[in-house]
Amino acid sequence: MSVKLSGGAFRRAVIFIIAASAAVIGGAAAQQQPPPQIAGGVERHSQAAPVIQGVSVTGNQRIEAETVGSYLPLQAGMPADPELLDLSLKTLFNTGLFSDVSLEMQPNGVLLITVKENPIVNRVIYEGNKRVKDDKIAEEVQLTPRAVYTRSKVQADVQRIIELYRAKGRFAATVTPKVTPLDQNRIDVIFEVDEGPKTGIAKVNFVGNEVFTDNELRGVILTKQSRWWRFFSSNDNYDPDRLEYERELLRQHYGKNGYADFQVVSAVAELTPDRKNFFITFTIDEGPQYTVGEVRVKTTLAKLDEDTLVRFVPIKPGETFNSEKLEKATEAITFATGATGYAFVDVNPQLSRFEDTRTIDLTFQVNEGPRVYVERINIKGNTRTLDKVIRREIRIAEGDPFNRVLVDRSRARIRSLGFFKEVAIEETPGSAPDRTELDVTVEEQSTGAFSVGVGVSSTDNFIVDFSIQERNLMGRGQALTFRVQASSRTRLVDLQFTQPYFLGRNLAAGASAFNQRTNFREAGFVRNRIGFGLNAGFQVSEYGRGGLSYLLSKDDVEIDQLVSQTIGIDDDPSSVLIPGATPASDIIFLNSAGVQVAAGDPDATAQFFSANLCDVIIQSQSPTCQSRGNFLTSLIGASLSFDTRNDPIKPSRGWRAGVSARFAGLGGDVNYYQGEATAAYYHPLFAGFVGSLKGRAGYIEGYGGDDVRLSDRFFEGASSFRGFEVAGVGPRFLSLGGPAVDQDGVATGQGQLPVIRDGQLLGQAIGAKAYAIGTAEILIPLPLPEEYGIRAALFSDFGSVGLVDDSTKILNSDPSLFIDTDGDGIGDLAPIQDDFSFRVTAGVSVSWDSPFGPVRFDFAEIIRKEEYDRTEGFRFSAGTSF
Repeated sequence: MSVKLSGGAFRRAVIFIIAASAAVIGGAAAQQQPPPQIAGGVERHSQAAPVIQGVSVTGNQRIEAETVGSYLPLQAGMPADPELLDLSLKTLFNTGLFSDVSLEMQPNGVLLITVKENPIVNRVIYEGNKRVKDDKIAEEVQLTPRAVYTRSKVQADVQRIIELYRAKGRFAATVTPKVTPLDQNRIDVIFEVDEGPKTGIAKVNFVGNEVFTDNELRGVILTKQSRWWRFFSSNDNYDPDRLEYERELLRQHYGKNGYADFQVVSAVAELTPDRKNFFITFTIDEGPQYTVGEVRVKTTLAKLDEDTLVRFVPIKPGETFNSEKLEKATEAITFATGATGYAFVDVNPQLSRFEDTRTIDLTFQVNEGPRVYVERINIKGNTRTLDKVIRREIRIAEGDPFNRVLVDRSRARIRSLGFFKEVAIEETPGSAPDRTELDVTVEEQSTGAFSVGVGVSSTDNFIVDFSIQERNLMGRGQALTFRVQASSRTRLVDLQFTQPYFLGRNLAAGASAFNQRTNFREAGFVRNRIGFGLNAGFQVSEYGRGGLSYLLSKDDVEIDQLVSQTIGIDDDPSSVLIPGATPASDIIFLNSAGVQVAAGDPDATAQFFSANLCDVIIQSQSPTCQSRGNFLTSLIGASLSFDTRNDPIKPSRGWRAGVSARFAGLGGDVNYYQGEATAAYYHPLFAGFVGSLKGRAGYIEGYGGDDVRLSDRFFEGASSFRGFEVAGVGPRFLSLGGPAVDQDGVATGQGQLPVIRDGQLLGQAIGAKAYAIGTAEILIPLPLPEEYGIRAALFSDFGSVGLVDDSTKILNSDPSLFIDTDGDGIGDLAPIQDDFSFRVTAGVSVSWDSPFGPVRFDFAEIIRKEEYDRTEGFRFSAGTSF
């Protein structure tokens, strides 16, 4: 007799099998059994389970019989206990290898196990998915090629795909799994995806708000109502995980405005019947607004003065309570105590509410905290950058006492590398109560850049600049720049390499080679420069750095400009040209009407020809012509800088300053010394506004009988002095428009006509030996999500640019070269203008970290200038990165 077992009826059936098998095996022996035993008034029958003589497996194709037997808690020779048989069946099902299992006890005592194997997945195919790529879905699902197929896995994967679409804001998405059978017990699994419409936010409502309007509160939270212009944002999609974060944002907003008892009673999201939009409703309880009462600091540490610590608290009695300042006050006190030598302090702010007066007294209890040491420093998220590049910027080492000041400084140093989008340092418990681990988590960002800059001005239509740069070569922190610039004014090939930690020491070393041709049309010269440079940088303090450099370059300055000359019919062309110079074109003869006539024509009254600018006597003494020729420059330099800003990318507090000096004359043909200084100060103002003051200054002077060449002077304007064109501010050689005439049109010989374009005097920039430029700027917090990357600032640029050598102003000694500005035939304005006068501009600067790269717009208005300055009211630049 045999009975086949499978599935849920196993328990009852197995008892029947055992009983039936016992009857067959026992046979007539049952009549030889002793009479029933009576114990405690209850009749008990003793009946032993049959012994399993062997185990046989059938139905298996890929899985060996020994493998199936290894899952069983039963072996041959053991009794067929019902509990063990039940456990065996469950165990085989739980392996996930079989779609069906049955047990059959044979008359000869052999336990026959019949299995039906689950199929093997040949391929996993996704159909209908457009918004989510195959590889993204594959990262979430369990089923993969060559995996064992089970219904439970399919159901779980369907739910995972749906959750993936919900995270993308598509709550109407459905997934239908299908199976295509293949030979050899293989199948193709197909997930048919109906993505459905994008689920947006129809409305965000607030209930219980009286102090702030719905619109104001909508600006606080991250979730936004769906609008057509938010095509770059994902915050107008419903995300259930975001609701808890929205609660916290609302709490922070009310907390910093004095509502310490604020709470979000509920946050409910309702899906519309068409499953296209959500209505989100926040029910809130604002509570009363509190002001700050008393502010005290209490401490048991002997070296700390309570009155001194109070000065570090950025909260004053009488002001509106601000919960954000509590954390800042705690950090400030921790910083102050850490600076005095207390690495282990516990700052506990205690709030005492007084509802009758609606005030809150603050007491900061400062006690010695438990001694904690850094056990390990873990670097996470650096998928590209090597660990050592990050670790060498960390100011605290494993085994050191934990110090919050050094931890914050480490974060700032890592961010200043510019390799990471986000940097976070978190503490996690160590192996003992006095041990902690620091998890340094970074998010890599693109460090290679392909940039394009475009400028618009009244003199140039567009200026385009291309460059390729990698600031984190192979994740080693090395910088490699290969720049090829092509524009209407510049052709440049530049190769630079920098090793920030040379020979494993905190010593940066670099080299560069370049070939540049610049058509500096504002100054009227073309410079071809080729050279190479060496540089080194080193740490002088925690916030200070020094540098040394050497540059060897060869300059070829050309004046490739023709000017027209008109002389009398009897004059010799050599009378207006320097000795040895000849006209650059054939001589044309003109009559009194200015019409060309043949040579020797009796009506000819004048000669007309073109000549090189610097071959003309009157122009040869100009600053431009004085600087032409070939020059070899051998230059050494040194620099020193300090930076205490809280964030090197978007600073809101702190300062930076630097000075540099360069000395040319260590060989070569050029002798000068040059010094420059820069400084900036940042400070938070109010309501998210950040103010900054910046300044730059420089001076250059020749020595050994050399004056400063034109190409070595300072040229300011455009991005360095907004509101002015490139080299649009500073000393200028005004263009000469020909001899001035009296009212009868007769040349007076006492001046030159002005050249005017766009209402401005035309001339050439000749550079300056000195400049001092400052900027006052206020960063404006825009009512836009930070993810948009749009920033705006009000600015005012002001300063002076001027001073040239006396030899540069030699034309000013000839009154006949002065410009006649009032039309009386007598010159009244010197041709070389060098007024170290004060200029002022103001305007708005808008920057956008667009999907195509950084974009910047500058709108400027001139407040104070000189009449010969060249101005522009708008400038635009753009770039992209990889």
